[in-house]
Amino acid sequence: MHDSSSQNLLIGSGTAQVTLQSRYANRHGLITGATGTGKTVTLQILAEGFSRLGVPVFLSDVKGDVSGMCQPIAPHPKITERLQIIGISEHRPQAYPCIFWDLFGEQGHPIRATISEIGPLLLSNLLELNDTQEGVLNIAFKVADEQGLLLLDLPDLRSLLNFVAEQKAELSRLYGNVSSASVAAIQRRLLVLEQQGADHFFGEPALKLPDLMRTDLSGRGIISILAADRLMHSPRLYNTLLLWLLSELFEELPEVGDPERPKLVFFFDEAHLLFDQAPKALLEKVEQVVRLIRSKGVGVYFITQNPLDVPDSVLGQLGNRIQHALRAYTPRDQKAVRAAATTFRQNPDIDTETTITQLSTGEALVSTLEDKGIPGMVQRILIRPPESRIGPASAAERATAMQHSPVGSQYDQAIDRESAHEILTKRAAEAAAKSAAASAQAAAEKPAAKKQAGRGNRQSPWEAFSKSVLRTIGSNLGRQIVRGVLGSMTRK
Repeated sequence: MHDSSSQNLLIGSGTAQVTLQSRYANRHGLITGATGTGKTVTLQILAEGFSRLGVPVFLSDVKGDVSGMCQPIAPHPKITERLQIIGISEHRPQAYPCIFWDLFGEQGHPIRATISEIGPLLLSNLLELNDTQEGVLNIAFKVADEQGLLLLDLPDLRSLLNFVAEQKAELSRLYGNVSSASVAAIQRRLLVLEQQGADHFFGEPALKLPDLMRTDLSGRGIISILAADRLMHSPRLYNTLLLWLLSELFEELPEVGDPERPKLVFFFDEAHLLFDQAPKALLEKVEQVVRLIRSKGVGVYFITQNPLDVPDSVLGQLGNRIQHALRAYTPRDQKAVRAAATTFRQNPDIDTETTITQLSTGEALVSTLEDKGIPGMVQRILIRPPESRIGPASAAERATAMQHSPVGSQYDQAIDRESAHEILTKRAAEAAAKSAAASAQAAAEKPAAKKQAGRGNRQSPWEAFSKSVLRTIGSNLGRQIVRGVLGSMTRK
């Protein structure tokens, strides 16, 4: 059971121990540093600390080396030495409660969302659509809403786009130009997306947020670990998944203000992928979510190599900072070092800019929010060692964790219920059958009409003989009258 009397999370120690107060943990944070300087271990000790406080955690495992949290750390002389330096008297190696997730369903439970839940803004960014194509996609979603068409998976969206193309004349009058070229471009982008494995992501059962906000029987927060090593090959899919989760949390969770400890802490690793080439509308959405989601009790921590990877509008909202070493070999590196140094509340005993380049692995400059939410002065510290294993879990260890997972039975089997694809396919089949029936009826009526018309023009032998006689009589009589008239005129 977590100790409710102590709500501070120990990060490490320098001239004094540095802690993160849980009541300010929802004010977000930033972990930066060059590759190999210790960011992953820092992420791990923070996740452990929140779990001990009873706070659920969601994090992405981009290299596969965080999964070892489901196993206790093995004793090691270096760990003992660091514990003594930091002044930690109690360090209990232990496994932490973990649920493994994987968009592809290979290293964890499948994590899914429906097309409708993702929405046109995130989907447009995922598909890299231009403004015109995004407009057509918005029209498609509008049509789906008006006609009650569920958009669950990629076949649903494809069928809807085909329907929009067929009705483009009418829809163009209502909503603006719908071109076949734009629809075709979106369909091509969907094909590329499917080849990247996105068909695993879209569908049901969709992830339920309460399953990310669980505690175990001892009261520790469960750590949800997303296997992202394969997912990182599709960076837009990766950031779409994480942004969707943030958006869903923002939309569904109630306002709680500033609780004593967060309801959930969300770690966004490789954060630069979120902001690289993101359109303005999406960046504004991210800024809004980060600014407002803390009042829902959710803390968001971005992990990236360079503080310049995060826009200023977002960077200013990250109250807790942990800076590992940066190397200043290039002008951009030097700019990053200066930028990182200026984000801290300066300590007169530390030359922050110089120190950033001198930190060894496992060291960091840290500033956390103190009483009244004021940033503390920057401190140079040694990060505490974790209680769980540093490095990956084996396939057998991961499989065991998944067998004992409380959510496996809910997500492991996909569901395919009637939605837009089935409804529109049924409509098209009914329309085709109706058209075929009408064509068959018209074809059946045509020979009958010809037969009737032919019967009306045909003469019997008697009719032909009678008409011939009458014509003969008429001709002779006519000649006699003419001769009589002419003869009388001559005689006169």
